[in-house]
Amino acid sequence: MHLSLRILVEALTAAGTLGCLFFYGLALLGIASFLSARRKQNAYAAEVLPPVSILKPLKGIDPEIWESFCSHAEQQYPEFEIIFGVSDAADPACEIVRKIQAKYPACPIKLAVCNRILGTNVKVSTLAQMVPEARYEILVVNDSDIRVQPDYLRQIAAPLNDPEIGLVTCLYRGKAANTLGSRLEALGISADFVPGVLTARLLENGLHFGLGSTLVFRRKDLASIGGFASILDYLADDYELGRRIAALGKRVELSATTVATLLHPYTLGEFWRHQLRWARTIRDARRWGYLGLLFTFGLPWALAALIASSGATWAWALFALTVSARLLVGLSTSLTVLQDRRILQDIWLLPLRDLIAPIVWGAGLVGSRIRWRGDDFYLKQGRLFKIPPSIPN
Repeated sequence: MHLSLRILVEALTAAGTLGCLFFYGLALLGIASFLSARRKQNAYAAEVLPPVSILKPLKGIDPEIWESFCSHAEQQYPEFEIIFGVSDAADPACEIVRKIQAKYPACPIKLAVCNRILGTNVKVSTLAQMVPEARYEILVVNDSDIRVQPDYLRQIAAPLNDPEIGLVTCLYRGKAANTLGSRLEALGISADFVPGVLTARLLENGLHFGLGSTLVFRRKDLASIGGFASILDYLADDYELGRRIAALGKRVELSATTVATLLHPYTLGEFWRHQLRWARTIRDARRWGYLGLLFTFGLPWALAALIASSGATWAWALFALTVSARLLVGLSTSLTVLQDRRILQDIWLLPLRDLIAPIVWGAGLVGSRIRWRGDDFYLKQGRLFKIPPSIPN
């Protein structure tokens, strides 16, 4: 390699690595900020607990779905109801709901069949038809595969006693199945996604979006943004809901509690497709944030610097520092924020996860086609456009 070109490549890879180290520093500050806020949220415990309606849109059977549903019915909370919604009366999840109704007769549990398709996002279409079934002002929406602690409703509903808070959302950890794809997915949630959320919270002086693991809001605020009808065609409906409520001048609160999402036994191919869909979703929802992900790929940058410099001493030192910082962020997030020790078993997979990440990023940057819930779509400015089955891949 020509000397000047080699120097340029060394400088670029070293700069990329230093950018990642700066990000890791911000992530650690974001973790510390969240842990401090979590301690202060204990003050909400003495507040009045309003009655809530839990809305759970369903499609098919998720892993350990029975246990997840039971965790909602067994909430230690004065007054709540659960409304399950399906777009098809023949959905196999309906039978699980009927069994839950039989097991918990004292808990108000409804099954709503929402068979009108109002937009390309069928989940949001179902939610729009579920809202009229709800009795209470406070609405809780979470994904069908979410498992919660007995004090979940107490933790997420109490902050809405503050009129300045418009939405409460939750971080989540992935409970992996015993496949490599599933374990890589869970590792990415703990070591990449959650640090990214906490860094955004730090840099943007709070969150300005929601996470699908939990969305808690007032019915009147939902009406103020045009209801679910206003986001019927968006893929990142959780992001849009939080963004629009924040635009009303309300705060988005990140709850002290965390929840678990039960991951499918992804093959490596399924893992790749899910990561690609996620990447393209983020790209369309937060374009500048997506470009900023370049400075989260610490291990690939440091490895590139090591190769470009032919193993120079400074590159080895930078590589060692990057590995240490990367491990510190991943372990801090998992063990302190999510209180999940599974990372100790899978930490050896982190280099593989980190080498895959920039490849996914590059693929997400240039494409617009995704596969979601068995159907193919194009993404354009965050909106879903369904591709007819007759159009070839």
